[in-house]
Amino acid sequence: MPSPGLSAQAYAAQQYKSATKPIWCPGCGDYTVLNAVTKALSLVGRPPHEVAVVSGIGCSSRIPAYTSCYGFHGVHGRSLAAATGLKVARPELTVLVASGDGDGYSIGGNHFLHACRRNVDLTYIVMDNHVYGMTKGQPSPTTEPDWDSKLSPGGTGVRSFHPLVIALASGANFVARAFSGDQNTTAEIIAAGIRHPGFSFIEILSPCITFRPEQRDWKNVVHPAPVAPTDDAARAAKRIMTDDGFNIGVLYAGQRAPYSGMPGPARRTVPDLEAEFAL
Repeated sequence: MPSPGLSAQAYAAQQYKSATKPIWCPGCGDYTVLNAVTKALSLVGRPPHEVAVVSGIGCSSRIPAYTSCYGFHGVHGRSLAAATGLKVARPELTVLVASGDGDGYSIGGNHFLHACRRNVDLTYIVMDNHVYGMTKGQPSPTTEPDWDSKLSPGGTGVRSFHPLVIALASGANFVARAFSGDQNTTAEIIAAGIRHPGFSFIEILSPCITFRPEQRDWKNVVHPAPVAPTDDAARAAKRIMTDDGFNIGVLYAGQRAPYSGMPGPARRTVPDLEAEFAL
């Protein structure tokens, strides 16, 4: 597990927070994820104006408004597409993407696969609570097949999506899991993901006690991963496939070179393009 420390920061975590007050439900894990993100940025030390936070739709996707960084709140499931375009156009920026299990793995699932494959230097943070929280408790892709609720009596019977396996198989260069109840460790993992070149995927277990009060028990079942991070994809795959869903730490840190197709000098000016549309 990375341990860069929580001292000697060029910017205090508070400097990455905006004046907008979060409006999540009481007890939501996303509050501590927000704190972990700002702590991670203070560890990395990039000034707020050199950081962009991109999101889609959902409870987790409110995060850009709560930071003092540049932010873009996009449409459902399209945060990675917008963030990829931003990073390729402005490679000097540190780009973070905030998502949830519904936004990221359902309507955004195709973008997730190809963002891992492209390996653009982004950090993708997915707050996973195994439920659609903003839209009142429907099962999400990571919901257990036997979870019984008013909206899915008896459960869906559909096998849960396994994001860490998908990320590794699709080519993500950094794969990790954190728990919102451990703010400092989460901050360290996010900072390690930002520093690692290429596409970094971090799943954060973030309880939704409004619709899934039983998730309060997650604090008793999460545990540090029993093995050190590896750069061997085959070894990482074996670990992740036998994972109990509650191992916390960096599970894979690969050596694949990030996408390098950055833009060259513009070959045409804006007036040239405007002239083509003149009537």
